[in-house]
Amino acid sequence: MKRVALITGGARGIGFGIAQCLADEGFDLTVCGVREQDAAEQSLAELRRRGAEVLYVQADVGDADARRRLVDAARRRFGRLHALVNNAGVAPKTRADILEATEASFEHVMRTNLQGPYFLTQASANWMIEQKRSDPDWRGCIVNISSVSATAASVQRGEYCISKAGIGMATRLWAARLGEFDIPVFEVRPGIIQTDMTAGVREKYDKLLAEGLA
Repeated sequence: MKRVALITGGARGIGFGIAQCLADEGFDLTVCGVREQDAAEQSLAELRRRGAEVLYVQADVGDADARRRLVDAARRRFGRLHALVNNAGVAPKTRADILEATEASFEHVMRTNLQGPYFLTQASANWMIEQKRSDPDWRGCIVNISSVSATAASVQRGEYCISKAGIGMATRLWAARLGEFDIPVFEVRPGIIQTDMTAGVREKYDKLLAEGLA
């Protein structure tokens, strides 16, 4: 029986790259995103071409009801889960100095980047524990995609930095809690990656890299 992974934001950017690798490794996939399925279909077709059975769920991970629908849909389709990849994330809609940033922007970023992954991990971890108790040979893991912004201060997007620092602590907390069940929890902190999220500042980073950004 094939292993199954759930990847948030898995139809584009870093998440799509991860999904392709997991498909190549023989996983079936539950992929979620905020776009309608038609908009994600090209990516989903590529994952199927690589041999994965793919379930797509349109869901905003920052919404509690959407998270429940996501997990329920994965359980109905596959009945098992071996890997959770918390990848979905947002940047502030408008970069603003922390002296001028708004609570609305803070809440939006934190809900998607921290609250969503934290409670999706809770739901997935409880499901994983069920599997471990019924089958001691079951193996699984959880991976949180964070950012170098977890430790690199940027006063033009403070809410983003705080959300990623929070993911770092959430990773440590879940690793401590799930250790007794042999469920490892990892954090990955990518640097500057060319994705949709960085499209608006690509020229800035291209210039910095060309000049020898260390």
